[in-house]
Amino acid sequence: MTSIEIHDEIHTQLHETARVDYRKPIIHNASVPVLYEEALKYEKGTALTDSGALVTDSGTKKGRSPKDKRIVDEPASRNDIWWGPVNTQMTENAFMVNRERAIDYLNTRERLYVFDGFAGWDPKYRIKVRVVCARAYHALFMNNMLIRPTEAELASFGEPDFTIFNGGEFPANRYTTGMTSTTSVSINFDRHEMVILGTQYAGEMKKGVFTVMHYLMPKAGVLSLHSSANEGPNGDVSLFFGLSGTGKTTLSADPNRFLIGDDEHCWSDDGIFNIEGGCYAKCIDLSPEKEPEIFAAIRFGSVLENVVYDHASRKVDYANSALTENTRCAYPIEFIPNAKIPCVGGHPSNIILLTCDAFGVLPPVSKLSADQAMYHFVSGYTAKIAGTEDGITEPQATFSTCFGAPFLVLHPMRYAEMLAAKMQEHKADAWLINTGWNGGPYGVGKRVALKYSRAIIDGDIATREKLAKLFVEHFVSYADKASKEVIAAGPQV
Repeated sequence: MTSIEIHDEIHTQLHETARVDYRKPIIHNASVPVLYEEALKYEKGTALTDSGALVTDSGTKKGRSPKDKRIVDEPASRNDIWWGPVNTQMTENAFMVNRERAIDYLNTRERLYVFDGFAGWDPKYRIKVRVVCARAYHALFMNNMLIRPTEAELASFGEPDFTIFNGGEFPANRYTTGMTSTTSVSINFDRHEMVILGTQYAGEMKKGVFTVMHYLMPKAGVLSLHSSANEGPNGDVSLFFGLSGTGKTTLSADPNRFLIGDDEHCWSDDGIFNIEGGCYAKCIDLSPEKEPEIFAAIRFGSVLENVVYDHASRKVDYANSALTENTRCAYPIEFIPNAKIPCVGGHPSNIILLTCDAFGVLPPVSKLSADQAMYHFVSGYTAKIAGTEDGITEPQATFSTCFGAPFLVLHPMRYAEMLAAKMQEHKADAWLINTGWNGGPYGVGKRVALKYSRAIIDGDIATREKLAKLFVEHFVSYADKASKEVIAAGPQV
């Protein structure tokens, strides 16, 4: 299929399924240079930095709006969904009102952008995702965050499995049933669609796709996880669980290990696979000394959100939080030099639970038994970090089950039971790492530097067997007078 034929097919699909006006320019899977040019020409607040990244502004919303997330209550998915504060019900009619409002807005724009990509690196489980939006910034963001199709894959893409209509520049009607503000992020599993109104924050699209995978994958027997993952030289895989700001992205970008992904993964019968085609790193206080891999990834093709920069030199001031604490950069995963492409790996041998303890009570590292691992996984204790959500300005202690409650669709125990079974089957070790405060709570103590957390992880996991053997060998001299209980309390090699 030629590019013209692909273009015509998309025009037809969009017009027939959503009555999108196809008489205007619809820019489909444009190259990075084209999207740069479009953003610089048509979007206020967009510029180039001295490193070649595109810097842009997400408008009023600088983080996700979880209280405005809705899922349509419809017969096919009703009995599966974990209804409550995380998954608030929405009527089919209210969804269609929002959908109509978003498409009406998109039809008023002079040009539209469409990006077709995949979620999930394993071809057996990946889904086809289509994004329809009015900002080149949003198209470039999803070009980085979804898995980019080859020319052949794009030619045979066909109908998407899921479509995002992003009309985020236009507000929701507050008088629509179920709306609590002018922001609405709504998902309809029956229609395989997501509609965004009242927020231009690109992270809503990323997490919307993640939410969809949290619904679809367990139903296919695959565990979806809010985690990063990397692989050692010998093929050993580690999973890092944690909410935004706990160090998932930084700790997984280890120069001595291969990066599988920084945020969203699935664990199938074959092993681990990344959901995304890129990384979404926090940039506050970023430096080449602290996070060299991430710093170097901010170049031509990357999207910087809401950072402060010098308008003459175009140099970014990563320490400046005047716009938000939640400064971000989205870049293709191949921008990390040691990324493993394709982003798949074997079964994990280490499960690392990252927690940002704002009280400064938890130790920097704890080895967990299987039962303790499940307890902490279900508890998901951490602190919300400033900027990760709208309105959060300083750390707040919270419990986020499965280290990702805002994105869960099914009941948390569904994911927890799947994780327990996989850990047992593949004999994975579990660790609790505190990347929060040490020596006292927030305001008194000091936050554990991520370089120390990485050293702890590398040291504890890599040398635990060696140290355990030294303990056992040393204790042999005293074993004849020691009770069975005391001997059993030592390391088990």
